[in-house]
This record gives sequence, structure tokens and C-alpha cells, in this order.
Amino acid sequence: MIPTLGFYFFRRYITTTIWFLLGIFSLIFIIDFSEMSNRVGVLPGYTLTSGLIVTALRIPMILMQTVPFVALFAGMAALISLNRRYELVVTRAAGISVWQFLRPFVIGAFLFGVMAVLAINPIAAWGAKKAGELEASWGASNAARAETAVPWLRQIHGNDQAIIGAKAVLDGGTRLANVTVIHFDPDGRIVLRQDADSATLEDGYWLLKNVHETRNGELPVRLDEVQLRTNLKREFVQESLEKPESIPFLSLGRKIEAAKSFGFPTDAMETQFHSLLSLPLLLVAMTLIAACVSLKFSRFNQSRAVILGGILSGFMLYVVTVLVKAFGSSGVVPPFVAAWLPVVVAMSLGATILLHQEDG
Repeated sequence: MIPTLGFYFFRRYITTTIWFLLGIFSLIFIIDFSEMSNRVGVLPGYTLTSGLIVTALRIPMILMQTVPFVALFAGMAALISLNRRYELVVTRAAGISVWQFLRPFVIGAFLFGVMAVLAINPIAAWGAKKAGELEASWGASNAARAETAVPWLRQIHGNDQAIIGAKAVLDGGTRLANVTVIHFDPDGRIVLRQDADSATLEDGYWLLKNVHETRNGELPVRLDEVQLRTNLKREFVQESLEKPESIPFLSLGRKIEAAKSFGFPTDAMETQFHSLLSLPLLLVAMTLIAACVSLKFSRFNQSRAVILGGILSGFMLYVVTVLVKAFGSSGVVPPFVAAWLPVVVAMSLGATILLHQEDG
């Protein structure tokens, strides 16, 4: 194919992708800011500026979930636009096959996936942690929601057995917000409950701040700081509490090896690693799906059928990908298979349909 024409198609695809990214970013920003304002707007530490900052920090993590649909819609929009302007008709008339003029779109989708993995993903992981810290500093038990479930740790130090729970996990698990510590005696009876605003893992102890202690048959006691002795190490706590989605792609390999050294199951982290590794090819598959429903020429009456068919196909692929990924994270399916199988199947189906449509 003529290099100038290939560069033109590539530029059209990249421009369309950027516009879709900006549109989805704006939509997510408005929705997330409105939802967060309704949820935490009454907190004493909340301000309009801090709310805008937290929303901006959270957007990349949400945007990562929409990347496959951005690639799908950008491919559909670019191809429909070229079709309506007769540019694809002229390209075909010049003897250029579908596999040749789709090459710039495939390359653009692949590069978009690489950018999402190497640029958006680290920013999303960093932004999610910072947003959790800011929400935790607003001063209420429901201010931060860094975790979808309350994390619990069990530790034994001497004769003291304790279970530590928290509403939010910060700094990779070394700082907890809105903490509850329940102590047991050797017979398994509860002897002490400690409720603290925060707990920071230091060298050999948890530093609890603003603590309310409750013992059986005694009045509660408030203490500014309490040191809770522990044998837990920072690395152990980080590996047990950190979510795979909050770990940058370039750090996942090291985290997986560290988790294995502590005996933790690594299915979730390995599935996340392979999912990110396969993301560029998933976007290529989305582009092939977009081509399957967008290449048939129709001057005016194409939009409804194309949009509906493309959305349904892309949605089905996304649902299957998320479902199989959940199986991989739980250990039901090997992580490598869970991440790569939907991508390989989608690319094979897309290529097969295009071969049937274009080459008979």
C-alpha cells in the first residue's frame, strides 16, 4: 500500500481515538465527581478543590476498563467515516485489499494498547493510591473505599493473638485507616478491642493513633497512641493486602515472585499480568470486529445496524474476557489460559469473518 495513504488512515484512526478518549474522560469525570460529592460532600475535610483532585486521580483507573470499547468505537467511527466519503471505495478500486488498508488501523490499535499498559496503567495505579489517601484524610469511617471488602490480618505475638481489620488500605498495606483490633487469650476468648483512626506498620510494631480501648467489664479508655507489637514484615503485609489492579504492570513480575516466596496464591496477580500483556492484541481483535461490521458500503442507512452489531459483538467479547479472567483469578482456570484464550478466539473469528466477506 502507498505509504502516504497508510499514514493518512493511521492518522485518522489516532485522531478518532483521541477524541473518544477525551469524550469518555469528560463523561466519567462528571459522573464520578457527582457521585462522590453526594457520598462524601458532608465530611469535615471535604472541599470542592479536593473533590476535583480526587476525581481526576481516580479517572485513569476507570479509564483502563473502557480501553477495549474505545478501540472498538474508534475503529467503527473511522471506517464508517471513510466509507461515507467514498475513500474506502476509491482505495478498493485502486487494487488495495482489505488486509492492506486495515494494516494502519491494526498498528494503531496495537500501539494504543501498548500505551495503555505502559503509560495509563502506572498512572492509574499511582492515582488510585493517592485518591485513597486523600479520601481517608477527610475524617470519616466511610471516607475511603480503597478496598471493596474489609481486609483482615491475623497475627500472633507471644501469648497475644489478634485480628486486625480496616476500612481502607493505604501505602501498599503498610498504613490502615479506621482500624479495629480484636485480641484473644490462648483459650480463644476476646479480652480487648481497640478502635483506632489509623495504624502504621513500623519496625516491629503497629502504631495506632487515637485509640479507644474496650475491655470486658471496664469502661472504654481513650489513648492518643498505642504500640501493638507484631512479627509481621512490611513485605508480607503488602503482598497479602495489595490488590492486583493497584500494582503497575512493570512491578507485577517482582510482586508475583515476592508473593510466592511468602506462600501466597498468585493466581490473581498472574491473571492481571497476562491480561495487561494481552491487552494490545485484545484491541487488535476489537478492531477486526469493528471492520467486520463497518466495511460494507452504504451511503446513508448504515449507522444503526453497524453501531448495534459492533456494540453487541464488542460487549460479548468484553463480558467473556472479564468472566474468564475471574475464573483465572480464583484459580479455576490457569491464568495464562484465562487471559489469552478470549483474545486468540476473538482474533481468529474476526479474521475468519473478514476472509469470508472479502475473499469468499
